[in-house]
Amino acid sequence: MTMFRFIAAGRPQREASRKVAKDDGGSAIVEFGLVAPLVLAVIFGTIEFSGVTFAQTLLEGGASQASRFGILGSAPEGSSREAVIRTIIGDNAFGVIDADEVQIETLAYDSFGAIGQAEPFADANGNGAFDEGEGFQDINGNGVRDEDQGSAGAGGADQVVLYRLTYEWDIIVPIFRPFFGDQIVLQAATAVRNEPT
Repeated sequence: MTMFRFIAAGRPQREASRKVAKDDGGSAIVEFGLVAPLVLAVIFGTIEFSGVTFAQTLLEGGASQASRFGILGSAPEGSSREAVIRTIIGDNAFGVIDADEVQIETLAYDSFGAIGQAEPFADANGNGAFDEGEGFQDINGNGVRDEDQGSAGAGGADQVVLYRLTYEWDIIVPIFRPFFGDQIVLQAATAVRNEPT
């Protein structure tokens, strides 16, 4: 009988401890607190990456449209080619890119193969590098040897023109600034041949 009382008396304590062990109401809050920063980082990262990708796509579209205009080699009276190119970029930016902040560079070449090529030089001492005093072919006519032989401008008839657009995208989500800085530099380039005369 004593043994039965001992067993019966222990039963409510075990049931109470089981109820406490099963009570997991507070664990959901703790789990959420651990997982929420990661989930939020993924969401904000997706937003940031989507914005950068969209801006890059718009910049590439602007470069493509600007080069199509440039092929014709003329600008409306009272306007410069760069002003028209900025207008085209603005029209294709849908307010995401500030066309006034886009850096536009146009370089003219004699052929597509010359894009990005350095001006040739006579390697007098055979070291494979250009040294002061060595002769070179001044293709772009600026009086100095350049690592890129393109001449600034929209080129003449039948010349190849490289349109290079650069835009600094401001990071939207502040938590990414320590990793990527305040801005990401976006670039788009396209090359076309101007129409012959």
